[in-house]
Amino acid sequence: MIILVIDTSGPVCGTAVMDEEKVYSEFTAQNKNTHSASLMPMIEAALNAAGKEIGELDAVAAVTGPGSFTGVRIGVATAKGLAHGAGLPCIPVDALEALSESAGEFDGIVCPIQDARAGQVYGAAFRKAERLTGDAPMKLEEYLDTVEALGERFLFIGDGAPVHKQAITARLGDRAEFALAFRGYLRPSAAGSIALRKGGETDYLGLQATYLRPPNAQKNKKLLEAMGHE
Repeated sequence: MIILVIDTSGPVCGTAVMDEEKVYSEFTAQNKNTHSASLMPMIEAALNAAGKEIGELDAVAAVTGPGSFTGVRIGVATAKGLAHGAGLPCIPVDALEALSESAGEFDGIVCPIQDARAGQVYGAAFRKAERLTGDAPMKLEEYLDTVEALGERFLFIGDGAPVHKQAITARLGDRAEFALAFRGYLRPSAAGSIALRKGGETDYLGLQATYLRPPNAQKNKKLLEAMGHE
């Protein structure tokens, strides 16, 4: 099965074309451009580099979150549009699971965390690709309480790791390790590996973003309504 992979859930925008045996092409970018400006040119470049047309693919895999609300929407909407136009199924991939896959081999607890602002993280925990906790938004201290009970060595990965490195180290000391820069982000091919291994195909209508808490716009709307504003 040959798939196109799309990820815009974090600060790195990425795409790949791959199957079970080979990554034909993989592109990532972390720059000043918005994901909406970077993504389609990257997809076109990835398909050209792989020597594939969109109609030759078997599915479109998309990282559906958790992560940046705007970023996730861009990736999911693009995947839905491409899949609908080409008549392809979609495969959703969890961002925290893909981050764990990106970490490679680690003899301990892999702790993928996305920065959720205001001292919070989107976090989960894995051991050798086995999920130990569900995805959840929580205060960093609460997250560390959860993972500290699971093991003795911890590898932190994701855009939340450098943001909270000082606090994590103060809490866990040398039991905490941090992914090297070249492994510290979600790799599109890692997300693709999960999609190919686990499947879960749906049509383009069934592909939905994963939000662990309501977007700010929704919260602001509720606040205005509570204040008596329409």
